[in-house]
Amino acid sequence: MESLAALAQNIQQLLAQYQKLQEDMQLLKEENIRQREEILQSHAELQQLKQEYQRLNTAHALLVSDEGHDEERQKAKQRLTALIAQVDKALEVLKH
Repeated sequence: MESLAALAQNIQQLLAQYQKLQEDMQLLKEENIRQREEILQSHAELQQLKQEYQRLNTAHALLVSDEGHDEERQKAKQRLTALIAQVDKALEVLKH
């Protein structure tokens, strides 16, 4: 009888541990989802910052008048020309 009672007690302990592990797993899944969302948000912010940096760099290159910055100015003008071409194409698509 004692061994049966001990077995029942062990089963109860195992069930309690299983329940605790299930709860822990659910919490970890929720944390994983939250962290993935944070990573996605950080990635989007990084992309925005990169775009802003490129815009500022282009604007700076267009404003600089030193001869040493001619290459930067030329690259900035090329980027600006490419952006204008993209906008023109988008406007054409919207017209039709």
